[in-house]
Amino acid sequence: MEFDKSQLMRGTLEGCILKVISGNTTYGYEILEYLKSHGFSDIAEGTLYPLLLRLEKQGNINSELLPSPLGPRRKYFSITDKGREYLREFENCWRTVADSVSRIIGGGENNE
Repeated sequence: MEFDKSQLMRGTLEGCILKVISGNTTYGYEILEYLKSHGFSDIAEGTLYPLLLRLEKQGNINSELLPSPLGPRRKYFSITDKGREYLREFENCWRTVADSVSRIIGGGENNE
């Protein structure tokens, strides 16, 4: 049986996307490339854009069409105050889960 890492990745992508956007206003392709360059090599536009839409509908990000120096206007995303609070909660939860998993997997104990 092969492990399906897509389920695990989907659960963390929203928080990672918010973290990327929290640094500066950015657009979808730039977010996609950042995620790919930081280990999410399998992510596709078909995964990213529905998550951006969902984050926007939840009020965690805003979007604005702005001129692009290289062609048609682009949709730029920025984080809202609600999104910053969600990101803080995600980061705290992630640290707790990551610490727990690290203790179990990396603890050197035989848990079989």
